[in-house]
Amino acid sequence: MSKVHIWLRKNWQFLVIVGLAALLLQKQSPVFRTLTSSRYDGFGIAQKAVSPSFMAEDMAIGRGGVFQEAPPAPEVEDRLVIRNSQMSLLVKNVREVQKAVITKAESLGGYMVDSRIDSPYGIDSGTVTVRIPEPELNEVLEYFRTLGVRVVSENLVGRDVTDEYVDLEARLATLQKTKLKFEEILEKAEKIQDILQVQREIISLQGQIDNLKGRQQYLEKSAQTSKVTVYLSTDELALPYAPTSPWRPKVIFKQATRSLIKTFRSAGALGIWLGVYAIIWLPLLIIIWVIKKRVKKKTVV
Repeated sequence: MSKVHIWLRKNWQFLVIVGLAALLLQKQSPVFRTLTSSRYDGFGIAQKAVSPSFMAEDMAIGRGGVFQEAPPAPEVEDRLVIRNSQMSLLVKNVREVQKAVITKAESLGGYMVDSRIDSPYGIDSGTVTVRIPEPELNEVLEYFRTLGVRVVSENLVGRDVTDEYVDLEARLATLQKTKLKFEEILEKAEKIQDILQVQREIISLQGQIDNLKGRQQYLEKSAQTSKVTVYLSTDELALPYAPTSPWRPKVIFKQATRSLIKTFRSAGALGIWLGVYAIIWLPLLIIIWVIKKRVKKKTVV
């Protein structure tokens, strides 16, 4: 019988207590919850989800909740296009560049939508979203490129909503005609029950008309202004992009360093939790040790 096997037989109670304590800590500790709930890439760096800027805000609201795709309208010459852009910049000073982005947008008649700065690992990273008049988009993008040390990634997405806009006009015309018909019926109605029923139909139609008009206005305003989201950081790894180079020693070194720091932090947090829960597992361990010592004495006697 090996020494390891003998030691395990003598100390199995201790191992059970340690296992239970570890299981309890794993369920309770926010450290473990964070590690298990976060998404990491192959190097242990938290991934950032980047969605198209119009993805959530451009959900069409209409009868039934979501619009069906409108049929093509190729005969329309003046197309209605919503253009949005995202850009990742490696910069020397995040706060200065963020301020410059907002100042430029406001000078052209635009405005700031959202602004945020974080400092993980002591490295400044920020995001600023602005809306600017659509005709000024190209000029603004060219200016933003000059603010960074390097443009890490950039995309420009255009969404043609002309067909939807034309479809809305057709539906509005139909609803308005139907409403006029009901208004004519309301003028001729005599029974209270008929009057109430016609009024309900008119109110329902008016609600649908208001929804369609609101959607039309949204499309018009969105086409008149473009939304630009700029991601800023002094560290390339903090920017939302996928590395294109398979072998970059400097990047790998940074990733390994961050992973090591995260490991030390997790180990320190685990030590704190073990120290706090010592009021549970330490007395149990002492009791087991005392019992084993007494049993050993009796065996010797």
